[in-house]
Amino acid sequence: MNGPAERSDAAADFAIDVRQLNKHFGPKHVVKNLSLRVARGEIFGFLGPNGSGKTTSIRMMCGLLTPDSGSGACLGYDIVRESAQIKRRVGYMTQRFSYWEDLSIRENLDFVARMYQMPRRKQVVEQALESLGLVSRANQLAGSLSGGWKQRLALAACMLHEPQLLLLDEPTAGVDPAARRDFWEELHRLAARGISVLVSTHYMDEAERCHKLAYIAYGELLAEGTAQEVVAAQGLSTWTISGARLTELSDRLLAMPGVEQTVVFGPLLHVSGRNRATLAATVAEVGTDPSLEILEIATGLEDVFVFLMSRTPERSDDKGRP
Repeated sequence: MNGPAERSDAAADFAIDVRQLNKHFGPKHVVKNLSLRVARGEIFGFLGPNGSGKTTSIRMMCGLLTPDSGSGACLGYDIVRESAQIKRRVGYMTQRFSYWEDLSIRENLDFVARMYQMPRRKQVVEQALESLGLVSRANQLAGSLSGGWKQRLALAACMLHEPQLLLLDEPTAGVDPAARRDFWEELHRLAARGISVLVSTHYMDEAERCHKLAYIAYGELLAEGTAQEVVAAQGLSTWTISGARLTELSDRLLAMPGVEQTVVFGPLLHVSGRNRATLAATVAEVGTDPSLEILEIATGLEDVFVFLMSRTPERSDDKGRP
């Protein structure tokens, strides 16, 4: 086991440092040789299809679930031998609202503070209400709150014990855009204080607000880095096409040289491929139709996300696994 000085040095560099983690549920190999590092004060986003192992990976990296094999540290503590120490320093916010709807916001926070056996409980609760703008609704029943206010309550509750690491499992699902924006501004304020954040999300605008990203599909880490690095690693060139009958055009293009992906985004058809010269020639051929407008654009994260998803077909043995 690491000594105090060694633990302090490790914790100063990485909130999470894991190597070759594996997890099975019965015969299902849910996470496969996962190695990852998350820096202190970093917002790290996890992307991937439902059932890809994102939640299982996050729980293992933070000592909440024991891996079958592999090793690593979270906040300087061994994820297998010292999981109890990690749990005291982690805040976990689930996708489903899990607080008491027949209690007020203040009563919910007070109950959580009592469970943590926190000294100066009343002062801690009042500080939490103030820091997340909940004072004006402190006496409102949680069951009557909108999705955005429930989200604030959940974040306040998991921050009560001043965790060094936050685990957020699709925290903004079902929340309106304004509330999502406010929530992410709060996450960046927390990160600026040195708190690390692991967040799973399906929203591309949220993914782009993370410092680093990991794309996981059926237990395998397929891409990692900043949003720009993840996009660049796929080597895609992309054109947009606007005009009539885009669905028919999409089917036609998929049979032409250099086209590896076509996706309709509203009034635009995105056409992507890794051989820029071949793809450019194909697009130019289609572009002889005067009713179409064609423009080369920078490949976006959503283009890459769809590209990666299309290359990881669903496996029947992994369905339904978190």
